[in-house]
Amino acid sequence: MASNVVKKTYEEKLLVRGKKPLDFIGHKKIFFGVSIAIILIGIVCNFIFGTTVDIQFKGGSMLKYSYTGELDNSALRALVQEKTPDNIVTFSDSKDLVNNKNMLTVQFSGTDTISTELQTSITESIQEKFPGNTFAMEQSSSVDATMGFSFLLKCLAAVALASVLMVAYVTLRFKKIGGLSAGVFGLVALFHDIAVIYFFYVIFRMPIDSSFMAVVLMILGYSLNDTVVVYDRVREERKNLGYKASVVDVFNVAATKVMRRTIITSITTIAAIAIVYILAIVYNLDSVKAFALPMIVGLVSGCYSSLCVAGPLWVMWKSRPNAKKK
Repeated sequence: MASNVVKKTYEEKLLVRGKKPLDFIGHKKIFFGVSIAIILIGIVCNFIFGTTVDIQFKGGSMLKYSYTGELDNSALRALVQEKTPDNIVTFSDSKDLVNNKNMLTVQFSGTDTISTELQTSITESIQEKFPGNTFAMEQSSSVDATMGFSFLLKCLAAVALASVLMVAYVTLRFKKIGGLSAGVFGLVALFHDIAVIYFFYVIFRMPIDSSFMAVVLMILGYSLNDTVVVYDRVREERKNLGYKASVVDVFNVAATKVMRRTIITSITTIAAIAIVYILAIVYNLDSVKAFALPMIVGLVSGCYSSLCVAGPLWVMWKSRPNAKKK
């Protein structure tokens, strides 16, 4: 009789709002399959398209012009390429709605900065070839290759340092549920999110620049926050269900209870960034668009990886035979 009462009490504790919890662990193969498929598609696209690195990291020059009327981009590109031995990396045409101007941006690869004389020569040739388009130089910039590579190394060091500190934080905070393993699999989820963002840049042919690094650092914070919320609920459910409870039951209950909060928080943040992205489209703010859209993708990935990658991996580790005996 007593055992029936205990069993019933335990089964009642497993209910979430009167219903059975979602079986996250039972569907882990599907979750892992989705993540692996996305990464494989990204790797294939990376081989096909390659990675476009902005001049901020590899060095080069950028010229930005305003113009009016219709433009023959192919003829203009050929004319500009004739004037310099450096290859054209990007050749983009956009609209500045604020000042009602058509904008043309040309980026060159190369180890040397573009000289003032060459800028003047290119501008004069364009104005001579396309007199009806009233071309005018709006902006020019150059980055030395050595400085660009140094900047890239500093950005990567910032990401690495942030990752190490995050693992240390999770390890210390969640000692009672295996802090080191929780931290390591939380880091795996972070790398998963970074890979998703990187392959997004590759697939949509967006250059890797400072905006990419800013998105990565922001997503590290958001993804870690989601993971910490999940782990915190796991720790609470471990106390509630008892330390003899199955780690699978503990995680399924914890993840089910925290899922609504995590999704609502992510949707709220995504909605705010989506508004920013729409305004950036309206006002043609390229730098804002390059930050906002990958940020939305990263938020979705961070929400997914916390519940469907880090958690199931942690459960698999805690459920291994040696851990059970211990």
